[in-house]
Amino acid sequence: MTEATNEKKIPILDLGPEIDALWDELSAAVEGVMRSGQFILGPEVAAFETEIAQYLGVKHAIGVSSGTDALIIGLRALGIEEGDEVITTSFTFVATAEAVSLIGATPVFVDIDPVTFNIDPNLIEAAITEKTKAIIPVHLFGHAADMDAIQSIADKHNLKILEDVAQAVGGSYKDTKLGTIGEAGAYSFFPSKNLGAFGDAGLITTNDDEVAELSNMLRGHGSKERYRNVILGYNGRLDAMQSAILRVKLPHLDAFNERRRQVAARYRELLGDADGVTLPTELEYTNHVYHQYTIRVSEDRDGVNQRMTDAGISTMVYYPVPVHQLPVYEHMNVSLRVTEQVAEQVLSLPMGPSLTKSDQIRIANTLRAAIH
Repeated sequence: MTEATNEKKIPILDLGPEIDALWDELSAAVEGVMRSGQFILGPEVAAFETEIAQYLGVKHAIGVSSGTDALIIGLRALGIEEGDEVITTSFTFVATAEAVSLIGATPVFVDIDPVTFNIDPNLIEAAITEKTKAIIPVHLFGHAADMDAIQSIADKHNLKILEDVAQAVGGSYKDTKLGTIGEAGAYSFFPSKNLGAFGDAGLITTNDDEVAELSNMLRGHGSKERYRNVILGYNGRLDAMQSAILRVKLPHLDAFNERRRQVAARYRELLGDADGVTLPTELEYTNHVYHQYTIRVSEDRDGVNQRMTDAGISTMVYYPVPVHQLPVYEHMNVSLRVTEQVAEQVLSLPMGPSLTKSDQIRIANTLRAAIH
């Protein structure tokens, strides 16, 4: 397993087939923006906002410059302020907590469910204080958090919910699209996401008119009209080029997500009896869209990861260091048993709508050999 392989390398995600399939439409969309001379906001952004709002079944969609800005602006639009506390998970990309900190609030980390990797609703109430103002559930790897339980807690304690949908666009909870259940949703369209732009891009969704108005103001330096700045905001606008690309891809999102589900089902067939491996579980309330296919390896995860790499198969560890243990947050002295255990065991296998059966067979066989 340590010798170099002459076989082709299998990337963690191959965007090539998707780009090839949509090349003519993408090229025309990009050329249209270039010829229009309008590159920030404008009709392309407005059209994308309308189309994705209709797709999600939500009243308002506000395009922003990144998923991180969606979180920051979303929190501020919900009224979260300096000194407030926001409950969230530590098993996520740092941006979830970073957004809370950047507006002067404090992230309060709660442990996760070992099956879904999402925040454990049974632990949320114990973390609530008089300073708690919101909950950010992260729909990690494309699997919905338990939104009924989270919503019940939020209603009981008068808390806002900002859904982090960065990895779960198109996913649903009991037939309701993710990002439309809480007061607001925050999406990322980073190129590797299920709906990916060709650069940074993000979105805020809400059914609340006031939240939508504030989000619109905040993304454009806090102004309702040009040179009439009402509040301090950000340069967080979505550009027209990314909107045009996303408009081409959006009609294909459900089909691409379904192919991801088929890839996941094939992994289960190939690895269902593999020793030392725990496969992801899809609970009945979710339509998992498999942004990542993340397994748990009971022993020597890092060694398995290296042996897969040596065999020409790209795997990734999301996330090797939980957010509460990062240097920027370690001063909080938080201990989260399940999160810390999972971070030592998770390994994400190649995933994408174009992953072939033959490649999956090779991945599965290589993984079995790497474990033993």
